[in-house]
Amino acid sequence: MPKRDTSDVLASLVAVICDASAIFGGFMLATWIRFDSGWLPDWVPVAQEGPDPLYSRYLTGAAVATSIYLLIFRSLGLFMRPQTGRFPDKIPRLVRATLYGILSTAVLVFVVQNNLDFSRIVVGLAFFCILFLVTLERYILYRIEWNVSRHTKEMNHVLMIGTDSVAVHLKRTFRREAMLRLKVIGFMRTDASDPNPAISDEEIKGSLEDLPAFIENNRVDQIVLTSSQIPHERVVDIIMLCERNLITFNMVPDLFRILTGSMDVQSIDDIPLLGVSEWPLDLFWNRMLKRFEDLAGAFVGLIISAPVIAVAALIVKRSSPGPIFFKQERCGEHGKPFSVIKLRTMYVDAEAKTGPVFTKEDDPRVTKVGSFLRRMNIDELPQFWNVMKGEMSLVGPRPERPHFVEKFKEEIGSYMWRHVSKPGLTGWAQVNGLRGNTSIEERIKYDLYYLENWSTAFDFKILLRTFFARENAY
Repeated sequence: MPKRDTSDVLASLVAVICDASAIFGGFMLATWIRFDSGWLPDWVPVAQEGPDPLYSRYLTGAAVATSIYLLIFRSLGLFMRPQTGRFPDKIPRLVRATLYGILSTAVLVFVVQNNLDFSRIVVGLAFFCILFLVTLERYILYRIEWNVSRHTKEMNHVLMIGTDSVAVHLKRTFRREAMLRLKVIGFMRTDASDPNPAISDEEIKGSLEDLPAFIENNRVDQIVLTSSQIPHERVVDIIMLCERNLITFNMVPDLFRILTGSMDVQSIDDIPLLGVSEWPLDLFWNRMLKRFEDLAGAFVGLIISAPVIAVAALIVKRSSPGPIFFKQERCGEHGKPFSVIKLRTMYVDAEAKTGPVFTKEDDPRVTKVGSFLRRMNIDELPQFWNVMKGEMSLVGPRPERPHFVEKFKEEIGSYMWRHVSKPGLTGWAQVNGLRGNTSIEERIKYDLYYLENWSTAFDFKILLRTFFARENAY
């Protein structure tokens, strides 16, 4: 983990104060909407002697509820600093924390209902008011912290041991995460093979034999081992070297290249068997929950997107000769073939001469209208119907053509594991820019990570990011 300093502690404290203000304000806003806004005119005040204790009663309740919310937010790690990731990725956890908070508040209201009169409508309204205010306040804080971090000197100097694709991916991630205030100062080679082309000669600081001397003559705060080719004994030596020089040591596990889930140990009689743990969607109730999510989402999606599809269909029809919709055979769950439906974005018989090939940037087979539809993800909207039919899911690995499946399953390890569930209209790989003519190996890593870490919150996060995903959309 990167080092933390006083600024991180201060940022956490500011987050606590701002969250408390937003939560308390959300409760009082809900109280005002219920009783004084005039938007709910059915409430008739009860005649009372002396000053009306209404707001004083709800002020006390809001203060108690705010304390509950802060405990829940802390338990979900919402005050941890430095922050990482994009802000849209944080919204599902904010929704979950707000939901847990309002449910806890509702239970408390039920317990004290005989002693104090609280409106259930206020509690219900408070969920939406708090969620809105907390999300707005969190976004403002996020932007402030991000901009401050960009103009703050790097606090951690990181040396990478390894020059493979994992090291490159990690370097790009570090560069994107401004709040970590990390600076990759170089890479150490671990073997005689050529380094990844994305690593320049100037960035390579030597081999493992040069590591002690480099540490002695340069500032190194953190070492990250990305290579899986180093013997165990040598890894221990690196860890001891870091310990002697008070350097933080981290490593990317070997399983990152294959699977990212935990391991499962079973015993048959006295013989232990080690295997990969059960995936979330192996469980019946999770599959039922995901199917309900798909049906509800596809139904709403078809209703909302119907006007967009209609307009796009008219434009497609007028832009070039050929059908409006395009059907293509893809491999679904367990490799079962089905016909995916899309708005046509290519000229008719586009692959007559080339055969099945991936789309590339400025592909001459794509029409001008089709290029726009692909960039805006509009051509995929008819696939809500595939979701309704049960052939696809809202979120999952994107379905591939049988020609490429037959090719990749022989060339790429773990490729067929992506077919253990229904393919998705969108996916974790796609929102991270891995589509079109991009690395299949990298896509597999993202697809397997999704399958091993599935949750409804994860699905919501991917769906939200889909609206902003434009990278490699050609």
